[in-house]
Amino acid sequence: MAHETATLAAYVFNLKYQDIPAEVLERAKVLTLDFLGSAIRARREAESTPSMLKMLEALALDTRGESTVFGDAKTWTPAVAALLNGALGHSLDFDDTHADSSLHPSAPVVPAAFAVGEMVGASGRDVLTAIVAGYEVCCRLGNALDPTSHYARGFHPTATAGTYGAAAAAGKLFGLSEQQLIAAFGVSGSQAAGSLQFLMNGAWNKRYQVGAAAMNGVIAATLARNDFVGATESVEGKHGLLAGYTDDAHPDKAVAELGRTYETMKIGVKPYPSCRYTHAAIDALIAMRREHNLTPDQVKRVEIGLHRNGITLTGDAATKRHPRSIVGGQFSMFFTGALALDQGSFGWDDYGRLGDAAIDALADKFDVVQDDRLEIGRTHPFGARVSITTDDGVHERLYADPSGEPNSFPDTQAMQQKFLTLARPVLNARAEKFADAIMTLERFDRVAKATELGR
Repeated sequence: MAHETATLAAYVFNLKYQDIPAEVLERAKVLTLDFLGSAIRARREAESTPSMLKMLEALALDTRGESTVFGDAKTWTPAVAALLNGALGHSLDFDDTHADSSLHPSAPVVPAAFAVGEMVGASGRDVLTAIVAGYEVCCRLGNALDPTSHYARGFHPTATAGTYGAAAAAGKLFGLSEQQLIAAFGVSGSQAAGSLQFLMNGAWNKRYQVGAAAMNGVIAATLARNDFVGATESVEGKHGLLAGYTDDAHPDKAVAELGRTYETMKIGVKPYPSCRYTHAAIDALIAMRREHNLTPDQVKRVEIGLHRNGITLTGDAATKRHPRSIVGGQFSMFFTGALALDQGSFGWDDYGRLGDAAIDALADKFDVVQDDRLEIGRTHPFGARVSITTDDGVHERLYADPSGEPNSFPDTQAMQQKFLTLARPVLNARAEKFADAIMTLERFDRVAKATELGR
């Protein structure tokens, strides 16, 4: 190990807007818009939102501040805004995914950047620079943790590595020195937390712990700003992140080609509001349904082959076959696959079919198995093999990648349409103006002029 914490801190400190390639900045804006669409819709519709608001009220944490919670008329204090935006943006499970690290980078990073950006009167350029810094830090630490090993230990990388990404974004906007950024990362290491136990009962922990990562990153950076002494070597140290959270650490991946290769460009977006490990199979099921004119009554058996990470998250038949909660559905290959095969599409409103007898019956025909072809010699684990048995024989497809990965990234118009579909029911006519503001964020001398359109 070679001073990864200090190297990442130096990168964040030295990063300048003008040094970031134009395509990276454009991608950061699109990813930010995509995330905010989910946050805005979740402010109205996510079933976990009222509980979080009641908690804040009970603890007198619902006071007004200067930071936006998207889709909410009220402004909040920065740390609480980061918490709520992070939780909201992750609630629909419709937010972006970095395949190699198997985490959702926007969920912790973007809320931290906007909360602090509004707090310090930052420009749109400043906030975009901070978002890229946060993406690079959390994705690289996710790579270093090795997602397969990290998952096997029971950790959720968006909430662990994501805390560091949020601290990087917040620290960049505060103008922290290299030593202060090291301290912020040191505090982040004490706050990096996120358990996969939510998978057992479809709990809301997943949403909260990602919001907490955004908030904790803001807190860590604020402590460092005020000369708090944080641990050094937080990533690579004897009791650091890599020692405590994985059995297969790759510290070199945290800093490999840093500043030359942008992990930001490897972030993919979701066409479906569910765990990314279900997407390649959903793509295949929809395509095969159309190609072979399949109806549910023609289907005798469906076998889905996934990477072992996908089995861990979505493929346990004992707990996943007939989910009854939205989180359970989001992490069920059985439910999402049956839904896609039944109707040839899948969107947020389709969670209304949880408990539908026809979907349950079709899900009973599904088996989910580990497929070694998705394990060996691959750069990421999101592919799927789908075999459908009918009276006419067996139809099989192997999809190496789900749609929305960098090699099939949607164009800007498609991404704006996804945003508007989610945001219009909440923002009404202001949705278009807000989308335009985010896509031209670099033109705003104060980011608050853009964010106020998202309330």
